[in-house]
Parts: sequence; structure tokens; C-alpha cells
Amino acid sequence: MARLPPMSLLSMVRRTVRRATLDVVRFHPRSHPLARRMHLLRRHAIDVVFDVGANSGQYARELRQLGYRGRIVSFEPLAAAFATLRASSAADRRWEVEQLALGDLPGRAHINVAGNSVSSSLLPMLETHARSAPASAYVGTEEIAVDTLAAAIARHLGRADERLFVKIDAQGYEQRILDGAGAALARVVGLQLEMSLVPLYEGETLLAPMVERLAARGFTLMSLEPGYGDPETGQLLQVDGLFFRAAS
Repeated sequence: MARLPPMSLLSMVRRTVRRATLDVVRFHPRSHPLARRMHLLRRHAIDVVFDVGANSGQYARELRQLGYRGRIVSFEPLAAAFATLRASSAADRRWEVEQLALGDLPGRAHINVAGNSVSSSLLPMLETHARSAPASAYVGTEEIAVDTLAAAIARHLGRADERLFVKIDAQGYEQRILDGAGAALARVVGLQLEMSLVPLYEGETLLAPMVERLAARGFTLMSLEPGYGDPETGQLLQVDGLFFRAAS
């Protein structure tokens, strides 16, 4: 029997799995956002990752599955999510956790707790978000501790040669967290930020101004990972942007 050319075989596999609403994508930095993320982390020699807005640890577990072996420090303020996060990290000696939110000032605050947990925010939710994702609606509040990124960097970074990557998924609070870094932002080599394309939380900074502000601080946007979209209209509402210092 004649052998099919490799691309024809790949096309057949793709057609088959798409019938089950799945897809097969080559895991390569040119075509796969997760492969591109790991390539960027390696290229910039990242050895410490701050996972801000960790929820139950999904992002850190994904990094481990993708091969990252450096230190991870996860920050999550909600009690229920933090309990799962702490259990997830217990067997990993290079994964630290803190029950804490980050912001522009230290202190105490009341966070809005979403029904799906992951959409919880210190900011009011706008109608566009609640309509497109009903499970994200707020169901209560919880008092939490807040600290700054500058303080977290001072606590967790020791050696001057440590290379820090900060992922922030804080439901519209990303700019305030960056504001809380102050001069310590100079210690950050790379960032991953969840950014909205349309307003989803009151007072959040949208993608375009965020890119401009980070460019002024020396960061270049190097990758976008698609995120949450409106299931009815098909409109993409959020993306994750990966930024690195060009000179790093």
C-alpha cells in the first residue's frame, strides 16, 4: 500500500478530531501559543515565576506540565481557592504559595466573589461580562489581605541574577498591581497580563493603553494568547499578552 504524505495524514487526523469539536495543532513556537510562551521563557532564561491571581493553581500546574522547572510563587487571596492551591503545591518544593492579593497599596480589602471563582475581582463587574458569562456573576464578598508587587519582590527575590517573570490574572486590576511595583519593576524581565479588548470591569486598563504604558517602561509585546470570548456573538473579549524587555 502506498504511504500517504505526512501532511495528508495530518489533514485526515484533523478532519477526524474536528468532528468531535477538537483540533490537532503542531506544538511549535511558530504555530502554538503555549509553545511560544515556553520558548520565550527559555530564551529569556526565566528562573522565577510569580503567579499573581493563581486561583487553584491552574497556571502553575500548566507550566510544570510544559516543562518549566524553576521556582514558582503563587498569590491567591480567596480562602477556598487558596486551600486547593496549597494542596496542589504541597509536593512541589519549588512552588511557594501566599494567601494574598497584590495591589497598588498594602492593607485590607473586600473582593467580589464570582460564582465561577476565577472571575472574582476587586473591581465592579460590567454588564458585558455578566451577560456573556452568567456563571461569573458575583455571589458575595470576602475580606482579604493586599500587599504590593514591590514587597513581594523584596520577600521572594534574593540573588541579583534571578530572572523574574510575573503573570498577572487579576480581573481588571492588572494596572494597579503594576503601579504597586514602583522602582522594583526594574527587577522584572517579563510579564504575562490578562487584558480586555472591551470594558469588562469598571476602571480597568484595556489592551491598547496597557501596551503603550508598558512600552514606556521598556517592555515589548511579543505574544498574544486568545482567552475568553462571547459565546453568542463570537467576539473575543480578553487575551493574554506576553511582554519582555528587549535588552534582556
